[in-house]
Amino acid sequence: MSGVPLIPFGPKATCTLELCPIEWSVLEYRPSLGGNIAFICVFAGLLFTHTFIGARWKSWWFMSCMGVGCVTEILGYGGRVMLFYNPFSFAGFMMQIICIGTAPVFYSAAIYVTMAKIVENLDPSLSRIKPKLYYVIFIVSDVFSLVLQGVGGGTSTSSNGQSRVAVDLTLVGLSFQVFSMVAFCALIADYMIRYYKAGGRALASIRLRLFVTFLGLAILLILARCAYRVAELSEGYQGDLIHDEPLFIGLEGVLIAVAVLALCIGHPGFVFLPSEKGLKISRKVREEDGIMLQSE
Repeated sequence: MSGVPLIPFGPKATCTLELCPIEWSVLEYRPSLGGNIAFICVFAGLLFTHTFIGARWKSWWFMSCMGVGCVTEILGYGGRVMLFYNPFSFAGFMMQIICIGTAPVFYSAAIYVTMAKIVENLDPSLSRIKPKLYYVIFIVSDVFSLVLQGVGGGTSTSSNGQSRVAVDLTLVGLSFQVFSMVAFCALIADYMIRYYKAGGRALASIRLRLFVTFLGLAILLILARCAYRVAELSEGYQGDLIHDEPLFIGLEGVLIAVAVLALCIGHPGFVFLPSEKGLKISRKVREEDGIMLQSE
C-alpha cells in the first residue's frame, strides 16, 4: 500500500496490524478472541433459555425484550471479534459501541412492565403513581436514551470518530438512562417499604420473594453497568477506561450476563399467569403460600 495514507480510524480506515502499531487503534489492544466468543455463546444460551421459558409461560412481551437484547449483545460481541482480527475495523468498533451500549435498554423495558404488574397485583393504592405509569414513563425515558445513543453513534460514523459532540450525545443518553433507573429504583423501594409497613402478606411467599429478589438484583447490576459506561465515556475515546479490557469484561460483559441470568428467575412467568385482564398472580403461588391479594 505504498503511497496510501495510513488512516487508523473511521469509515475510510486503511490501517491494519501489518501497517500500523496497535496503539493507533481506539482501544489500543486486540480484544480477547476467546473471551468474546465465550460471551457470544453465553448470550446465545440465554437467548435460547428466555425463548423457551417465555414461550412456555406465554410471557410474550418479556420474551421479546429479552430476545432482542440478547441478539443485540451477540452482534456487539461479534463486532469485538472483528476487532480481534483488525483492531482498526470501524464497522467492528461501531457494532460494539452501538449494540453492546444499547442492549440493556431492552432488559430494562421488560423489568419496568414486570414491576408494574407486581404493584398492580399486590396493592396499587400504596403506590405513589398509577401502576401503568411505571412502564409508560420509564420506557419513554429509555427510548429517549436509546435515541441519543444512536444519534451519538451515527455522528461518530459521519465524523470519523473525531467529533466530541458524538461522544457527548452518547454520554448524555447513558447518563439519562442511569438517572431514570435510579428514579425507578427509588419508586419501587418506596413502594415495597410502604407495602411491608402496611402488613403486606404476599412477601411471606418464598416464591414471590425469590422472584422480587432476582428482579431487583438484575436492576442493580444493569445500573452498575450503566454507571461504568458513563465513567468510561466521560473520558472520551482517549481515556484510560476504554483501554482497559479486563474492566470492560467485568463491568460490562459479566454484569449484564449475570443480570440476564437473574431474570430467568425474576421472570414474570415464575409467579404470574395470563388472564383476560392481564397478568395475575398464579393460583399455584396463592395456594402454596396462602396469599390473599388486593386484586382478588
